[in-house]
Amino acid sequence: MERITSIVGACPAYLTFDIDCLDPAFAPGTGTPVAGGLSSAQGLAIVRSLGALNLVGADVVEVAPAYDQSEITAIAAAHIACDLLCLWRQRKVAGREA
Repeated sequence: MERITSIVGACPAYLTFDIDCLDPAFAPGTGTPVAGGLSSAQGLAIVRSLGALNLVGADVVEVAPAYDQSEITAIAAAHIACDLLCLWRQRKVAGREA
C-alpha cells in the first residue's frame, strides 16, 4: 500500500473495486469468478488501508445478483461500500476533505 500512496500522493483518486477479485467462496455472484482470489477479509483490509489517499469517488462493480443465490456477494459488496463511506467520513472529521 505504501507504493500506491507514494505514486498517487495527494492527487484526487477514484477507486473501482471489482468484486470478482474475491474468491468465489466469498463472492460467487459475479460474471467472471476467479478461483484463488482474495478473501472478503483481505479485500476489506485493502480498502481500509487506503485512508491516506485523496479518494474523490469509488464504486463496487461486477456484482451479478442472478448468480448470487445465497446473497453473500451482495453482502461482501455492501461491506466494502460501507467501508469506503467510512473512509470519506474519517477524512471529513479529520479535516482532510477532497
